[in-house]
Amino acid sequence: MSSEIDASASEAAPLTTWEKVKRELKEWGATLAIVAPVFLLFTGLLYEQRVIPSESMVPSLEVGDRVAVAKFAYGYGRYSLPLSMGRYLPLGEGRFFPGTPERGEVVVFEHTFSDRVMIKRVIGLPGDTVQILNETLIINGEPVQSEYVRSVRYVPDKDVVIDQAQEWRETIGDKSWLTHRGLRGRKVADTALFVVPEGHLFMIGDNRNNSYDSRELSGHCPPVNGVVDRAGCPLRVGKDDASVGFVPLDHLIGRADTVLLTFHRCGLLDDEPCKKRVWRDL
Repeated sequence: MSSEIDASASEAAPLTTWEKVKRELKEWGATLAIVAPVFLLFTGLLYEQRVIPSESMVPSLEVGDRVAVAKFAYGYGRYSLPLSMGRYLPLGEGRFFPGTPERGEVVVFEHTFSDRVMIKRVIGLPGDTVQILNETLIINGEPVQSEYVRSVRYVPDKDVVIDQAQEWRETIGDKSWLTHRGLRGRKVADTALFVVPEGHLFMIGDNRNNSYDSRELSGHCPPVNGVVDRAGCPLRVGKDDASVGFVPLDHLIGRADTVLLTFHRCGLLDDEPCKKRVWRDL
């Protein structure tokens, strides 16, 4: 009788702190063993979230916007892997189920010369000619349809100065978006004539005076008679100083589809209404 009572008391004895910790760790381990593969599969094949770090895509994208990136839009390559793992693995170039973006789409990609992840708008496709003259974007010899919208004043992210810019609406086919020009009273600089090589894209930020993109010559082969039409030349500057140049299709991560939400505080002045920043298509 006594032994039965002792056994029952032993079974009901409270767990020690270490036993509780071990049980908790075991439960967490089992949960992660299920959740982690599902998360990696989802972010590798379907969608991942990226946070906008700079003002280069204003007014379309603000600092702090959380954007859903469609990984399946242009096929899968080494840079499609979640958490940017592709840059560390000995994987070859090329993509499975490859696709080419359309002009005007907003694309997330790996910087051509560094390990930075970038987001810009596709302006030039393989074989296109691209140039900016007198602040007008010219593709294949034809000016892009542009319409002046308004002048806006706003406070940039984490700043106290007031910026003023002109908003213009550009339209290519069925795609239309707003750009900023004339930031701080400066004109958008004219560019060389770019001829996009096969297998590459030409990218530009919507904030034309505040975007380091394919227009900058530091990531390109030297112009010949004012024309830039080659890729793959050795860098004449350090990687940190190089623009994205012509972006190889293999560097694409996905298409930015939707602004999911943002923690950005609207900086528009003069009682200008702020754009919707939750679940907004690009």
